[in-house]
Amino acid sequence: MEYRRLGASGLKVPALSFGAGTFGGRGELFGAWGDTDAQEARRLVDICLDAGVTMFDTADVYSAGASEEVLGQAIKGRRDRVLISTKAGLPMGDGPDDAGTSRSRLIKAAEDALRRLGTDHIDLLQLHAFDAGTPVEEVLSALDDLVRAGKVRYVGVSNFSGWQLMKSLAAADRDHRPRYVAHQVYYSLVGRDYEWDLMPLGLDQGVGALVWSPLGWGRLTGKIRRDRPLPPQSRLHRTADYGPPVDDDLLYTVVDALDEIAAETGKSIPQIAINWLLQRPTVSSVIIGARNEQQLRDNLGAIGWTLTPDQIAKLDAASATTAPYPQFPYHRQEGFARLNPPLLTSPGNR
Repeated sequence: MEYRRLGASGLKVPALSFGAGTFGGRGELFGAWGDTDAQEARRLVDICLDAGVTMFDTADVYSAGASEEVLGQAIKGRRDRVLISTKAGLPMGDGPDDAGTSRSRLIKAAEDALRRLGTDHIDLLQLHAFDAGTPVEEVLSALDDLVRAGKVRYVGVSNFSGWQLMKSLAAADRDHRPRYVAHQVYYSLVGRDYEWDLMPLGLDQGVGALVWSPLGWGRLTGKIRRDRPLPPQSRLHRTADYGPPVDDDLLYTVVDALDEIAAETGKSIPQIAINWLLQRPTVSSVIIGARNEQQLRDNLGAIGWTLTPDQIAKLDAASATTAPYPQFPYHRQEGFARLNPPLLTSPGNR
């Protein structure tokens, strides 16, 4: 396993992390991904640790807390061998204080997570979404208290826009609060929006990307091809509306390119899609999920080898889309390009 620095921090994380969103199986939206129980989860954790995957990502909202509970049971007796990443901020109930990242909400969320996980500290606590109703200074102050109390080691965010993240980093620098070192983001061959603003920001500010849904919300598993549309019984029909939309032509073009490279390399389509992400700037770790041992072992096959420059170029071309304004002129006009050269494609922060 390769280990990389998480952003500009001193923390080393594995290039692949395990997402425990399939643990628990309670609830609707965030409980529909799987129903892995503690015994199954322990087996998946065993496989991860044998492969050097030492970071496990969850959230309080996954299965209404059951994901954290199952993960806590699965790592029991080996807490010193793992890194725990969890998230807070999305609604956990209908009450006025059951959502958001106010001081009271964040401290309670952290305490609840510690209890469910059965641990005395969280290695990485991330805000699951930006809370427009709470001043960033209040959020950072609460996180500072949690860090000083030893309950949280590092802090990060998830699903922030560029201005939201930059405003928070500026406030942290000004007030000498803990800086966000990680941004958990959606990024895949059929969803490259992260590259336009958030990737340059991450490079400039030392914020590492933790990539969620690297297979494009299940679209890059190899089951969907130009001549083989989504089968009626697929789980994707139930969950696709919650994920980012993907144009069919773009999807088929990307899968065609993945098919060609699969024939050249003998690797599976998911392995190639994940390996491509591991070559991108700022990527500290790609979060893989699995509902069973077979899926996990296949995803673990994404490391230990590297796509060639020609293969990366083929995937880049197949997945390219028109840049939104104001990035659009930089890709068309020489004057803009001279001032803003394109990012170099190189491995993420180490």
